[in-house]
Order: sequence, then structure tokens, then C-alpha cells
Amino acid sequence: MTRARWKFLILGLLVVGVVWIGVNRVPGGGGEAANALPPAPAVGHPAPDFTVTTLAGEPFTLSELRGKPVVLNFWATWCPPCRAELPELQAAAQRYDGEIVIAGVNQAEAAGQVREFADAMGLGFVIPLDADAQVSRKYGARSLPTTFFIDREGVIRQIQIGPVTEATLAQLLRTIYP
Repeated sequence: MTRARWKFLILGLLVVGVVWIGVNRVPGGGGEAANALPPAPAVGHPAPDFTVTTLAGEPFTLSELRGKPVVLNFWATWCPPCRAELPELQAAAQRYDGEIVIAGVNQAEAAGQVREFADAMGLGFVIPLDADAQVSRKYGARSLPTTFFIDREGVIRQIQIGPVTEATLAQLLRTIYP
């Protein structure tokens, strides 16, 4: 291949590369980029909104929590790893009361059973009831526990599949607070 052809090939690849970068770049600035993305259960995307009833019988709408960091934990009473991490979530709920919302979304269990379990465990954080598992499906929470760390703007910053310990919870909370 001649020197002229090599130059032409390199120039062509350079032009294609610049066009590719321009077409595929994230729209907007740093803060706007996440808002431009559709809601999805993925890091960097806005958290999908939902409304369910809490164990206390009140409506729980995720989007109404904008302005506060949220820890959205999917769990069930029959799940041993969930049982192991719930005291850590309760301790965090007490430590960050009013600053971070800890919400333990119970997956498809009867309210009476959840209430009895929550009372026995001493859980005081809000417990939305996902009675028909629609929210769990929306978030792709197939493995329990699964925890989403959502910042003040409603963007998912971290996802933890499996139980959190005191150390991992402290580390993951730094992604959304302060």
C-alpha cells in the first residue's frame, strides 16, 4: 500500500471516529445528563416512580421524596439475608432520621405477617407494601435483598444486590449523602 493510501485511510478513520463521538455523546451537561435519560432501574438513570400503600396504611410515592436521599430496599420476611441486614438499615434510619429516607419495600407478603415481623424486629423506617410485586418487577428485584441508593434529584447512584453490612452501607451512603 502506498504512503498516500495510508494517509487517506488514517484521515478517513479519524473523521469516522470524530463523527461517532459526536453522535454518541451524552446530551447536556453533567447535571442535565441524568435528567435526559428515561427512568430505569439502572445506575445514572432516574428511579422509576411508583405509589403503593405503606404498612401504616398511608400512600407512599417515591417522587414525593425528591430533595432527600433515599435508600430503597427490597426484602421479604422469609429471606435470611434480608433478616441479617434489617438491623443495619434500622440503625441507619435512626442515625440519619430526617436526612435520609430509608424505605424497606416488602415483596408480596400479607400486611399482617409483615407487621408482626416488623414489630418483632423493631423496625421503625417506612415499609411500603408491594402487594402484587409490580414495583419489584419494575425495579428488576429478582434477588432479595436488593437495595437502590437514590440521590436528592431522584437518580440511582448505586445498586446493591445482596445484604449490606454496616461497612458497605456506610460506603454506599456516601454516594448519595451529604
